[in-house]
Amino acid sequence: MESELKDLNSKPPKSNGNVNADTIPDDRPLLKSDPVTVSSDSLQEMEKKYAAYVRRDVYGTMGLGELTVKENLLLGFALVTLLPIRLILAMTLLLLYYFICRVCTLFYSPNRDDEQEDYAHLGGWRRSVIVFFGRRLSRVLFFVFGFYSITDSSHNHNLASEKEDKHQPGDIERPGVIISNHVSYLDILYHMSSSFPSFVAKKSVSKLPFVGLISKCLGCVYVQRESKSSDSKGVSAVVTERIQEAHQNKSAPLMMLFPEGTTTNGDFLLPFKTGGFLAQAPVQPVILKYPYQRFSPAWDTISGVRHLIFLLCQFVNYIEVTKLPVYYPSQQEKEDPKLYANNVRRLMASEGNLVLSDIGLAEKRIYHAALNGNNSLPSVLHQKDE
Repeated sequence: MESELKDLNSKPPKSNGNVNADTIPDDRPLLKSDPVTVSSDSLQEMEKKYAAYVRRDVYGTMGLGELTVKENLLLGFALVTLLPIRLILAMTLLLLYYFICRVCTLFYSPNRDDEQEDYAHLGGWRRSVIVFFGRRLSRVLFFVFGFYSITDSSHNHNLASEKEDKHQPGDIERPGVIISNHVSYLDILYHMSSSFPSFVAKKSVSKLPFVGLISKCLGCVYVQRESKSSDSKGVSAVVTERIQEAHQNKSAPLMMLFPEGTTTNGDFLLPFKTGGFLAQAPVQPVILKYPYQRFSPAWDTISGVRHLIFLLCQFVNYIEVTKLPVYYPSQQEKEDPKLYANNVRRLMASEGNLVLSDIGLAEKRIYHAALNGNNSLPSVLHQKDE
């Protein structure tokens, strides 16, 4: 599933760097480039400039660092023992849940609306079975990946602004969307096991074997980036409607958004895109952290295949989850989604001890290109954002 989400608003927050982030389409490859030269920063300077994406575990940058003899022995042992066992178990769980979703959707047509296709509004036993097994099998899969326990903390009070125009309602309102920092594709697996929300994904995900049907049962909102149809509501409008529906209807699935738009190394919080705050509904902030000793589960400068192999070869993985109180927007925040997003971001950074960073996906692409020996600026930086 595509985890680097497209900006659901018309323009993303601007970076303070040398590159205008408003011109970046999120669907282009990280490393494809045109002959536009980039200044040759030293590795140390690059790590300081792109600190949010720097990998600091024993495997080093891009997972290509030189390992000690002990680390090589541990990795070699895990490659022939843990890796095949975990892969087999993971595939078994995926196929099992696909079969459950297939049975629950037999003789039932998916909801089709404005280039969207999903089973989010299934009712009765079908929805109950999909959610029940989806949450539990996701947790089992998390266990297979080495996350044997989850440190989960939450607050039992609700945030109230110090401003006079912001009041907590008498009856606790249901949030319409979960707002989470983005560290890894594992974030999705955790949220599936916790609340089984709907995500935003590329349209191509809906056509993937096995995963496609599962994403439809999750109620994913698909981004058709190549579509220029004038009668299309756009993903922003669809997501806003789904958030409002989840806020007002307890039986509707919650939306789950990663407003940073890309993953970091877990120590930073990037600028938030405003798409998840346009609905003026309360949000549920969630902070994810992955403490580690050897391999960091953060998906930053490492390839997906290499990341998965190292992850499955690590005997134990850890995750810490902090669920903040439901955040109720003030009238001023309702009228200004950017203010709303920035206030939630600052709160999450403060509560999660995260460093606020002003860089974004543009800088990540430049950093990736430089690490791969590409001495030219990615052509994606000169494309108009959709």
